[in-house]
Formats: sequence, structure tokens, C-alpha cells
Amino acid sequence: MAASLVTMKKIPKTSSSTATKRKASRKAAPAARATLGPKHQAVQRDIAADARAAIRRLKSQLAAAQARIAELEASADTDFLLGVLNRRGFERELRRSVAYIRRYRASGALFVLDVDRLKPINDAFGHAAGDAVLRAVVAALSRQVRSSDLIGRLGGDEFALLLWNLTETDAKAKASALEETIDRLTLTFRGRKITAGASIGVAILGPHADANTALEQVDCAMYIRKAQRRGD
Repeated sequence: MAASLVTMKKIPKTSSSTATKRKASRKAAPAARATLGPKHQAVQRDIAADARAAIRRLKSQLAAAQARIAELEASADTDFLLGVLNRRGFERELRRSVAYIRRYRASGALFVLDVDRLKPINDAFGHAAGDAVLRAVVAALSRQVRSSDLIGRLGGDEFALLLWNLTETDAKAKASALEETIDRLTLTFRGRKITAGASIGVAILGPHADANTALEQVDCAMYIRKAQRRGD
């Protein structure tokens, strides 16, 4: 019986010279990296420094833009002459306040104030005198309310106030006191004395208050009060 012959393929041995070359190559690679390292690291440091500078610049620009946006938003809600809320700003704050009152069952009083005799003052002394009267009225109102209360100019000679935590009796007493304060105002404009006055309507804001309805009610109350003061 013929014997089976198995041919074994020999794995070639790595020559000592080839192994030596490979070892030398592995040793040479770190040396090459070490040689190029400082330059590469310097480039990386420059890139990182430029990136940090760009980030700082962008952050500064963003902060300036945000500040400008806040300034524009504030000016959009502020009366440029008197520095109080304009109609847009006051109505927005009134809606927020009414939502708070409804949610937490708080209370407040809404006042609408009309400056008496402003048109005759403008006609007799000019609009600069009328502006001086309006500034004096705002100053008087500011002295009579708390920092948490709101003052707004609805337009022309009409103002609105929101005062927190007043009963109906307290609100009516406050309206009378404000009227008296403004009635006593006396200004000297170009050597001539000017007096004005105010008619104030009041509406109480309770748990079922609605901002638009309250403004309508208090506006009607103000016109009724104005007629009473004229003796109509």
C-alpha cells in the first residue's frame, strides 16, 4: 500500500536583517514625531488661541446685541417724554397682573386719571407748558404709590395706575387723595403760574377680573367723575 505523502509548506523565517530594520523603523518613528512635535504643538496653540479670541469676541457681540434688544424692547413700552409705561406697556403688565390676581386670588385696584384743563394750558402757554404739567403729575403720582404699583400713560392727558391689595373703600379714598394732590399742584412757567387738576375713575380687580373689561369700566367711571367735577 502506497504511503500518502503530505507536503508541508514551510513558513519563511524572517531574516535577522529584516527584523533589525523593523526595530529601527519603530524606534525612528517616535524620534520623527519628537522632531516635528514642537512645531505642530505651536500651530495647535495658535489655533486654540485664535478660537478662544473668536469666542470672546462673539460673546461680547452677543452681549451687546442682547443689551440693545432689551433697550429697544424697553423703549417700545415706555413713554419717551415721561419715562413711565406707555399704553402698550401698561396693558401688557395689566394682563399679567390680572392673570396673577385670578390665579392666586389676590386683589388690586385699577385707576384711570384724566388731567383737567390740559388743552387750555397748551393753548394759552404752549405745549412745553403742557409737558411740564404732565411731568409734575407723574412726579406727584410716583410719590403716592409703591414701587410694586404701576403707572402708565394711556395717551394724551390720560393715565392709568394699578395699585395692589386695596379694598373698594381704600381705593375710593386713594382716588380722592390723588385728585386732591394734583389739584394742589402749582407750576411757574416763564413767570406765570399754572394749575391743573385730575378726575379719577376706579375699578376693583378681583378673582374674576378681565383686563379689557376692567379698562372699559374704569374709563366709564373716570368720565362720570369728570362730569361730577364739572357740575354736569
